Amino acid sequence: MQKQETLLLAERAAEIRLRSVDAIYHAKSGHPGGSLSISDLLAYLYFKELRIDPANPQDPARDRFVLSKGHCCPALYAALAIRGFFPVEDLNTLRKLGSYLSGHPDMKNVPGVDMSTGSLGQGISAAAGMALVGKREGAPYRVYAVLGDGELQEGQVWEAAMFAGHYGLDNLIAFVDFNHLQIDGDVREVMNPTPIDRKFEAFGWYAQCIDGHSFDALETAIENAKRADKPAVIVMTTVKGKGVSFMENQSGWHGKAPKAEEYEIAMKELTATYETCKEATIHG
Repeated sequence: MQKQETLLLAERAAEIRLRSVDAIYHAKSGHPGGSLSISDLLAYLYFKELRIDPANPQDPARDRFVLSKGHCCPALYAALAIRGFFPVEDLNTLRKLGSYLSGHPDMKNVPGVDMSTGSLGQGISAAAGMALVGKREGAPYRVYAVLGDGELQEGQVWEAAMFAGHYGLDNLIAFVDFNHLQIDGDVREVMNPTPIDRKFEAFGWYAQCIDGHSFDALETAIENAKRADKPAVIVMTTVKGKGVSFMENQSGWHGKAPKAEEYEIAMKELTATYETCKEATIHG
């Protein structure tokens, strides 16, 4: 990947993190930990990979994206807003009465959202269905889906994995946000899903394990996945709460908003990172 492209993606990821935490604070509710861990992936998808058009969000030929871990929608909303699907100013209406930005993605009301999600396990099932339709109709689109590592404890995930493998859905790429933490603690202690890659392989998937905060690793893995003749999963090792010092690797930040003093610290750190990235993009 070219240096300038990497710098721009880092700037977008930094802005997604900044706006996600800002929105969660103003909502007084939300899920910052997992939103921050997938921000680099969302920056890569929405500003490099996905074939989408904010002016035509229902284009039948567009790539589809499904956030199966729907509670992390603050990061998705931030990516969509920055990409131009709706005004950035609307992010601070998150979870507020009368807002179209609810606590989980809503395909009926949020431009750019391809599937309403929230009940864990159901998003990947819907993504597999979209991929099957696309494959049977010879449509040009690919389907991309993001699962949480704790979400893998849902049996429906493995039904979807079996389905995708059986039908050879080579137009489906799933990402597992392996930040090791869920609301009750370490996923390996709550209900161990590892080895994640080998389990997907057993269902007929092409699996890769990468650093989920590396744009070069994401690019290589996605290109490899496109060349596979089967559904593909990319297991991303990430840091829950990435970018906010006191949130990183802390399960307590799975689903709560920062208080005023915590918000000030978080915004100071995130703003500094964003400004540094923006300056690097300008002079890169």
